[in-house]
Amino acid sequence: MALDVERIIQCIKQGDQDSVQSQLDDYNAEHAECFFFNLEERERRKQRELEEFRRNKVREYVPDSDSDFEESEDAELILRRRLAAALIWFIRMQLQPGVLRVCLRTLRIISRDRQALAPLVTDTALLTLAHLGGITSLPFPLEVEEEGQWDLTQGQWDPTQITLQPQQQSGTVAKPGASCFEEDEKATGAMETAAVSSSVSLSRDGQEQCACTVSRVTQEENHNSVQAVVIETHSNPNSKVDGVHGVLVRGKRDAKGEGDEEQSEEGDDDGEVWRKEAMKALCNVIYNSQRAQERASDLRLLSGLSERLKEGIHSSSAPSGQFYELRLLFLLTALRPELRKQFQQERGVCMLTAALEQCLAVHWGEVYEVLTDPTAPPVCKDVSQRAIEILKTLFNITYSARRQQPDEEEAAIYRRLAAVLRHCIMLPCDGEDRAEELQGHTVNVLSALPLQCLDVLLAVRLSEGSKESGGVNMDCVHALLMFMEKRLDRGHKLKEKLTPVLNLLTESSKAHRETRHYLRQQILPPLREVSLRPEQGDTVRNRLVRLMTHVDTDVKHCAAELLFVLCKENVRRFVKYTGYGNAAGLLAARGLLSGRGPSPQPQYSSDSDSDTEEYRQAKDRINPVTGRVEEERPDPMEGMTEEEKEAEALKLISMFNRLSRDKIIQPAGVTADGRLAPLCDHMRDRTLEEEDYEEDLEEESEEEDEE
Repeated sequence: MALDVERIIQCIKQGDQDSVQSQLDDYNAEHAECFFFNLEERERRKQRELEEFRRNKVREYVPDSDSDFEESEDAELILRRRLAAALIWFIRMQLQPGVLRVCLRTLRIISRDRQALAPLVTDTALLTLAHLGGITSLPFPLEVEEEGQWDLTQGQWDPTQITLQPQQQSGTVAKPGASCFEEDEKATGAMETAAVSSSVSLSRDGQEQCACTVSRVTQEENHNSVQAVVIETHSNPNSKVDGVHGVLVRGKRDAKGEGDEEQSEEGDDDGEVWRKEAMKALCNVIYNSQRAQERASDLRLLSGLSERLKEGIHSSSAPSGQFYELRLLFLLTALRPELRKQFQQERGVCMLTAALEQCLAVHWGEVYEVLTDPTAPPVCKDVSQRAIEILKTLFNITYSARRQQPDEEEAAIYRRLAAVLRHCIMLPCDGEDRAEELQGHTVNVLSALPLQCLDVLLAVRLSEGSKESGGVNMDCVHALLMFMEKRLDRGHKLKEKLTPVLNLLTESSKAHRETRHYLRQQILPPLREVSLRPEQGDTVRNRLVRLMTHVDTDVKHCAAELLFVLCKENVRRFVKYTGYGNAAGLLAARGLLSGRGPSPQPQYSSDSDSDTEEYRQAKDRINPVTGRVEEERPDPMEGMTEEEKEAEALKLISMFNRLSRDKIIQPAGVTADGRLAPLCDHMRDRTLEEEDYEEDLEEESEEEDEE
């Protein structure tokens, strides 16, 4: 490999475009699936981690990427850096379109390696890739940076040492930044950015989280990554690349597959292909480098990207390369809080709403009502992928909207967005998984919007076949319920995948009586089966009750809260449908263990709970703790005298006392305000007879042990 890369660098120095194209084609074919993981080093590191764990019994955070560890630089890594530096200089020259395409594809492959990014995080490199990607409103980089030069022979870049030989150029040439950027693109191809599938934003308690999902994926900081020296123009010449990298989701491939890329590019011209390759490489660099994120912020890359998106929105059809522009916008708003705030202040919600309308070809009827065409074909993959990127960015910039009181203008903006999101929920997609993913990101955004702006979800006229409750259209609520059931069936990543829709349905049920009434009919129909525990079975109620004892606190709280709201926060009714044992957690948290809670909430109506004949007949035999009719069992104290029963009771008390004294258990009782409190201060003093009896038991136990 060393000789091949060295030969490529020499061809670049000589300006031999034909040789460069031929050799880079071979290089790209060889490394198409390569992410530069060192298997031997991985095994050595795992062994060190195992030894460290055995010594300390503590496992520290370990990034998924092998590139995050600073190791001695090998020859191949140095060559990759030199090749990247040479290519950044080379693509600024007048090149044949095919040569430019293959050079950018090589840069995209190298940009996967976080240790080889040093030449790609300079101002010149970032601006060059941005211009080639179609973001032409940014200033074009200078021909040569005053500082920051890499000597190609010693691992440093010095563009002045490279001279393009004009006589060796052949064919037509294409100058970056010229009219080649004026063509539209088709949103196809593969993206090797290390899987960014869920939104990272701030949660409502101020912590970083991911939307996939309103899933809470924490944006961690990795302090183990390589510290490569980069000297920037207009920056401190001695500064080093910050080794802290924003983490989204490591190790997962992008939804756009490698095979799709080659097939889709067969019909594209070179201009379209190189713009996509430039954007892919730029996304990889921004994703993998904290330094690049900072420079992108200083270079106003977001402003140029916004202008590019506005041009696409105002055009008759969306540019084909818009997917990668949207992906880059998502990365910038996810990884840079100041850019997130800036984009929101620059009416980013309006811009992305318009982009979503254009992407889905929205047609408006009455106010805040999107017309649907039942005969329309399912949404294709490319359209759904663009819509998902828009939704992820929307979540990033609206995550805190629910905590704020919107003014009249903001409320109108959010209501228009909610109407489009309702359309997203109802849209059929080409593939069930794709439809579920689109619905998931839509739910994330809906959960972030102010609750008073979600009334448009119900403000749709009834039509033939519509679900309804109290004369209100429930099609959207029904779609959300079906989506929740799918997530329940999946059974994995419940915190990220399920809690957003649970919270959304809970809040909607509190705010809208018709929604609560419809969901109660579907989830909590009148009880008929009383021989099984509430958590046994396959109904939605059974599955939600099972989640009430889930190991994840957030999951069990969200499931219990939804059922509690559907019971109109009535303790008796809640225990009836879930059993006291399952309900104890939520009741304890709310101070309702005594069964007496605050007065009924004003938002709930006073309609009574209708019991079935089966339930009324078995009501007196239902165990309130388990929530079912228990099988009759023989009395264990049958045939015992009163003295024997009293002795067994004292023995049981003695056992509890020993467990409490040894701090194995802590007896607690329900206080007047319905909360648990230790019984230590309320327990009566033991009588002398009880103490003597306990001492006798201890002596008998010691004698048995001696025997």
